[in-house]
Amino acid sequence: MIGARSVFATNDAPSDGRQSGRALEIQRGVRRWLRTQGFSSICEVTLKTGRRADVMALAPNGEVWIVEIKSSVADFRADEKWPEYTDFCDRFFFATLADVPVEIFPESAGLIIADAYGAEALRDCASAPLAAARRKAVTLLFARAAANALHALADPDAGF
Repeated sequence: MIGARSVFATNDAPSDGRQSGRALEIQRGVRRWLRTQGFSSICEVTLKTGRRADVMALAPNGEVWIVEIKSSVADFRADEKWPEYTDFCDRFFFATLADVPVEIFPESAGLIIADAYGAEALRDCASAPLAAARRKAVTLLFARAAANALHALADPDAGF
């Protein structure tokens, strides 16, 4: 494609240019792991509040997970918005690389260690089931974001 902007980073993961290489490695590993668990996932989902969830995943039973990627201690310390994500999911996790100290992450959240090839959940978290109306809204948000992502891949010049 001459003149078209690529939406792919060096590891072929869709990227909007805001993610570091380390974050993209985590994202790829987390999404691979979620897939092995039967989940479907999408990245950079804009919630009703205007915040963007790094990874949103939908389980076969309809449960919604949000995974917030933190590629370093500085990245975690600079983020004060993560508690807002819990209103939009049944379970909330942080995902990071093995060289980031796990002690910095709150015990209330799940914890995933990832690299570019896979991931492992070190800590699960309690489920806080969404209310029916919120679940419907979040599921529709997920479906629309997924459809728009597919459209953007098929037609990069469509204005996404």
